[in-house]
Amino acid sequence: MSKSSGVIAPRSEAEAFFKANPDVDSIEMIYTDFGGVPRGKRLRQHEVMAVYESGRMFPGSITVVDITGQDTVETGLVWEDGDADRSMKPIPGTLVRTPWGGETAAQFLVDFYELDGTPHDLDPRHVLGGVIDRFTADGLTPVLAVELEFYLVDPRRARDGRVRPARPDYSRDTSRNVEVYGLRELDDFRPFFDALYAATDVQDLPLESAISEFAPGQFELTLRHKPDALRACDDAIMYKRLVKAIAQQQGLEATFMAKPFADQAGSGMHIHVSVNDGSDTNIFASDDPEGTPALRHAIGGMIGTVGDGFALFAPHANSYRRFKANSYAPVAPTWGVNNRTVSFRIPAGPPPSRHVEHRACGADANPYLAVAAVLAGMHHGMTNKVDPGAAVVGNGYDRDNSGDDKPPSNWFAAVDRFHGSKLMRDYLGERFVDMFSIVKRVEQDRYFGVVPTLDYDWYLRNA
Repeated sequence: MSKSSGVIAPRSEAEAFFKANPDVDSIEMIYTDFGGVPRGKRLRQHEVMAVYESGRMFPGSITVVDITGQDTVETGLVWEDGDADRSMKPIPGTLVRTPWGGETAAQFLVDFYELDGTPHDLDPRHVLGGVIDRFTADGLTPVLAVELEFYLVDPRRARDGRVRPARPDYSRDTSRNVEVYGLRELDDFRPFFDALYAATDVQDLPLESAISEFAPGQFELTLRHKPDALRACDDAIMYKRLVKAIAQQQGLEATFMAKPFADQAGSGMHIHVSVNDGSDTNIFASDDPEGTPALRHAIGGMIGTVGDGFALFAPHANSYRRFKANSYAPVAPTWGVNNRTVSFRIPAGPPPSRHVEHRACGADANPYLAVAAVLAGMHHGMTNKVDPGAAVVGNGYDRDNSGDDKPPSNWFAAVDRFHGSKLMRDYLGERFVDMFSIVKRVEQDRYFGVVPTLDYDWYLRNA
């Protein structure tokens, strides 16, 4: 049982919320599945109180649906047990208003539990909790922030089915220029950003700076770091939902898809992490820009395990289109100081801020699962004092990427390596690794079972 994630919000939390918000009567309970997709129910106020008292029953098969929400019967967890119910229970601190949903709308996040009260071992949040428990047992606390890139796109697709960058209401055309860090690009979508910040304030999400990223319509906003990795990932889940909802409200569509445009930058999820000891001191802090031995060992662990966790960092077919040289998406297990061409970057800054930025994840990854794999690698590295080798100076894309630590280059290889990883089985759980692998293999069959128009363009006449 995960001690870190097995904390259930008390009834008093809901009582206090509804005392302050008596008008709220449309509340969504949200569970996050393998794919990071929010699923759940919409409840009335009196139903919510019952959830906080004793939980809400939900079919266990939801833990193994694919990215489209379809059952994965191949897991043996659908018909074999009669699609039996388990219990959803509220996560503390997540019952908040949802301004985009109307004046009486709210939401809260939930975890999955077995009927005997045991945390469900396939719930992504409980999987992360189990990894955090390893740090807790050593008297350590991960300090974490999740940074997410996304695109604003036109909700109406082109005639060929492709998506197009969004355009401001007053503009007749979309921008074709990159305009990285352009302030005009932020001004173009000021109503979206104003509504976004207003909603994050309502939900008490620690949203900070916004930038225009390396493509038309691509943006990145930062969430403040927290000495609570679970809550930092809760923030990321709530933030993604909020971005999509505000975009829809503004007549736009937001996507965290890893590579929506072949000729533009992909979207990443950068995980910033340090580790505190029992006195809340950063054990990575050092006057040396490369940090302490503990930091270098953590990086060594991440380098040695990045391939094992790649199915979580890049979980979809589209994810692998993002990894290209000179694209700000890393292609080799490299590390360096103040260097954005590597996978594991130690940002510049004062000694107390010393940390590592894990840059391999796509924005399409499930934050709970991606962070679980990152922390597993770090803990393994620190426990076994893994040497990361020399830091890369200069262009990390020039580094030879043919060694045993090379990340998988495609979806099939990533899932196979994840399934066979003893380390991932140790840290994330045998059954989780097996079930996640089955779901992904079924997704692969379903994805490649569809004949795309490109097949006709290339092969209809010439084959």
